[in-house]
Parts: sequence; C-alpha cells; structure tokens
Amino acid sequence: MLARLTVAFLFVSVVLSTGHAAEPKSLTCKFANGVTQVYNKGRFTSANAAPLAFGIASIDQAAQTADLKTEAGTGSLRLVQAVNATHFLEVAIEGALFITTVFDKDDAKGAYPAVHSRHFALLGQPIVTYYQGFCEETP
Repeated sequence: MLARLTVAFLFVSVVLSTGHAAEPKSLTCKFANGVTQVYNKGRFTSANAAPLAFGIASIDQAAQTADLKTEAGTGSLRLVQAVNATHFLEVAIEGALFITTVFDKDDAKGAYPAVHSRHFALLGQPIVTYYQGFCEETP
C-alpha cells in the first residue's frame, strides 16, 4: 500500500512540475462565434453575438492573478487552475461575472482552445453570452 502511494505521489509531482513550466504569461484571445440569450417574458431568446477579442497579460499562477487588456483599458482577473485548463474570472462591481477558460494548447493548431461567458442583467433582464474561440501566446 505504501509503495502505491509513493508511486502515485511521484507521478503527480512529475506531472504538475512539468505542466507549470510552460504556462504562458500573456495571451491574445479571439472569439469569432458567440450566442447571446436574453430572458424576457418567461423565456430565453437567442441571437448571434458579435465577435470578441481581448488580451490576458501578467498571468501569475502563484498569486492567482492576471490582467485583462481591452480597448477600453485594463482590468483585474482572478485565476483558478484546473486540470488541463485555467479559468480567468472577472467580477464587476455591479455583480456581473465574466469567465474565460483556456484549455491546454492544441499542438496541431498551435493555439489554446478557449470559451468565454458573460453573466449579467440589464434593466432586470438576465443576459448570458457564450463564446468559443482560441487564445495564442503573446511575447
């Protein structure tokens, strides 16, 4: 039993130590496809969302922080490390929640598959937007 635990610990240690060495410190994310759903009069209605692009910079795995870079300026992100993905969370003052999940790099494509969702309400109407796209490491 002790031997199994030792082998499992060593395996996990090797996997985790090699996985974090290559984590990008800055990304450019582009989402060409998106759908918005608005709740009104007892049901959700769907519409295509406009393409979206932004940067994620100063990624600090240890501090679990990053910076959001948009045309409007810079914001703060919280970082949550998962197995095979990193989640970036932006919580706005009014309670809106924006989540970007960047998955492990697809070596064949040379980019990181990613999804982005926005959860907020406007004039009391819930609005949820979901995007899919890719992020690329930036120098």
